[in-house]
Amino acid sequence: MIEVKDLVKQYGSFRAVDHLSFAVEKGQIYGFLGPNGAGKSTTMNIITGYLSATEGTVLIDGHDIFLEPEEAKRHIGYLPEIPPLYPDMNPREYLKFAGELKGVPRKKLPGEVERVMGLTGITHMGLRLIKNLSKGYRQRVGFACALLGDPDVIILDEPTVGLDPEERIHFRNFFSRTAQDKIVLLSTHIIEDVQSVCSRLLVLHQGRLRFDGTPEELIRAAEGHVGTFEARAGGREDGLHITARVNTARGVACRAVAETLPPYVRPAEPTLEDAYLYLISGEGEA
Repeated sequence: MIEVKDLVKQYGSFRAVDHLSFAVEKGQIYGFLGPNGAGKSTTMNIITGYLSATEGTVLIDGHDIFLEPEEAKRHIGYLPEIPPLYPDMNPREYLKFAGELKGVPRKKLPGEVERVMGLTGITHMGLRLIKNLSKGYRQRVGFACALLGDPDVIILDEPTVGLDPEERIHFRNFFSRTAQDKIVLLSTHIIEDVQSVCSRLLVLHQGRLRFDGTPEELIRAAEGHVGTFEARAGGREDGLHITARVNTARGVACRAVAETLPPYVRPAEPTLEDAYLYLISGEGEA
């Protein structure tokens, strides 16, 4: 389990994380969402021990990341947005090197490298230089590294950015299989990925937790606050938060969220993206 209690991170007069508290448990994939500057990356860097906090505690399987950093980090596998790979190594060499740094016992290391390469589908690429791999396969190497040592907690920061649709589907399947006996915390801006694999959502905005619940609960909270209308040049928008515009022969087909929809806006069933945008636009309150 990850337990975050009353976490604060202050940079001078700017508070990046503002008294944040939440808990996540094994067997689920948690989507960690929020606009740029919401405090997601800061929070993830604190949870993984790369950054100190101004106040608060973070427990990883009962170990305080600040007081017992080595023990806590043994339970964490982390895939940053840009994995720190060595381009002149091949995946097998790199994973052996990373396993040594992680403290995987020497006798178990060869088998552990083969295990994570098999889980991520890179065994057949094991002798190819990392610099010659596609972006998707480089990300797979980074994910394999996060799995070394069989940690209880897997933290993923924008793992599918820049990948083609087929490779993103491969990664979603990796995440789902991994979450069967682990905690997976997935930070992403790609709502489709969240909708495909996440059973719970944590939404941050301005350093605070705005929502903690299921995707279905977030969608229900936006019912009656999403609609469509045809806009014309110079037409009014009445303070609507426009989420999509499509040019048509008659004008511009718009989709919007608002606390109160004007009469000319036709109500529509909210999607997860609508619900998320309604929440962070300042209209919705969790």
